[in-house]
Amino acid sequence: MSSATTNGVTTPPAGKRARRDRTHYLYLAVIGAVAAGIAVGMVAPAFAVELKPLGQAFVALIKMMIQPVIFCTIVLGVGSVRSAARVGKVGGLAMLYFVVMSTAALGIGLLVGNVLNPGAGLNITEETASAGAEQAAETGHASTTDFLLGIVPDSMLSALTSGEVLQTLLIALLVGFAVQAMGSAGEPVLRGVGHIQRLVFRVLAMIMWLAPVGAFGAIAGVVGETGVDALKSLAVLMIGFYVTCALFVFVILGALLKLATGINLFSLLRYLGREFLLILSTSSSESALPRLIAKMEHAGVDKPTVGVVVPTGYSFNLDGTAIYLTMASLFIASAMGAPLSIGEQLSLLLFMMIASKGAAGVTGAGMATLAGGLSSHRPELVDGVGLIVGIDRFMSECRALTNFAGNAVATVLIGSWTGGLDRTQFDRVLAGDDPFDETTMVDDHGPAPEETASAPSEKEPALV
Repeated sequence: MSSATTNGVTTPPAGKRARRDRTHYLYLAVIGAVAAGIAVGMVAPAFAVELKPLGQAFVALIKMMIQPVIFCTIVLGVGSVRSAARVGKVGGLAMLYFVVMSTAALGIGLLVGNVLNPGAGLNITEETASAGAEQAAETGHASTTDFLLGIVPDSMLSALTSGEVLQTLLIALLVGFAVQAMGSAGEPVLRGVGHIQRLVFRVLAMIMWLAPVGAFGAIAGVVGETGVDALKSLAVLMIGFYVTCALFVFVILGALLKLATGINLFSLLRYLGREFLLILSTSSSESALPRLIAKMEHAGVDKPTVGVVVPTGYSFNLDGTAIYLTMASLFIASAMGAPLSIGEQLSLLLFMMIASKGAAGVTGAGMATLAGGLSSHRPELVDGVGLIVGIDRFMSECRALTNFAGNAVATVLIGSWTGGLDRTQFDRVLAGDDPFDETTMVDDHGPAPEETASAPSEKEPALV
């Protein structure tokens, strides 16, 4: 069935649109599952805790797909451009942007944390201290050298199975540059990787139908474990953290996006609404990483920009985690009766900014980084980590949402600054004139990998 064209806008075939519309029921089911999970957690907390593996299994399934998605995206993006300088320009600008925004996030957290001073008057019990020590003991204290060496995988194939995003990023860049250097001889490789990418996204689309089950188990488990009482004494910290993240996203990121590109932040966030719902229910921004890649490409950001900025941002552009580390450190120091001086705050936060790199949005990664940083820098404060164990899951959701929003904005900004943003396509997508295809999750406004010069195009008028 051919597409219809009205006023220059191509309308997808009716059958394709019908398949796409069915996915609305999936996300309505996720909302219902979250509500049901909260109810079960409050009514039958012991049973609800037993449901927690459902959420863990769903997140594990999503994480299983992340490395293949990143590998295919980067190889296609880097291998399809003819200038290595183009990729270097995108990567260099992205890293500079990440450093600036991480510093801004830390500064905001520092300011709000000092103003609220939420830890004053709290006491550390022996049980709480042991919880903090346990969290720190489970955290590896890798040096900067260990971190850099850890980027290099044991083999090329292990980079796709190690679970380390930065290892996959390194190998994908090397393969992409190698294909680029092959010239026309590398075209069959790109076509093959393009077919694999479509297969990977098809599998991912199938996994997404388990989202309601995962959301139900995850929410029921956390409510059953913590209950409502655990939140009362820490409400100031939690609410302050949520408000700080909201200000960072809607004021700083929103103003930067509007001034630099003229794009309204709310339009972008509405386009990514399903991804935010998925993150809210799983408390992990990694669960939406493959979908962010697919949606940014569909919206008109070119493959080199998406392939470099999104995976790198998930390791180096963790704005929500930076705010969390700042406010949590000040909270713990105040609660333990050992407030940090300005000099100590700056020293610790610089350390935290370095330590947070590589904690790619995994549930609990922010708390593990906090415990590890305090243990390495101010070991006398580690016991205080137990104070926030009860609410970490709820703060983890906000961290993940903020990290995701920051990376979405970064992708659009860097694409615009480097000439990698098709603004006409972007505006059409945000206006709803070219909906994202939920059934394939593959960019469908450009030529498919299997199309050849001899193949007829759907956009050509039919011969009568």
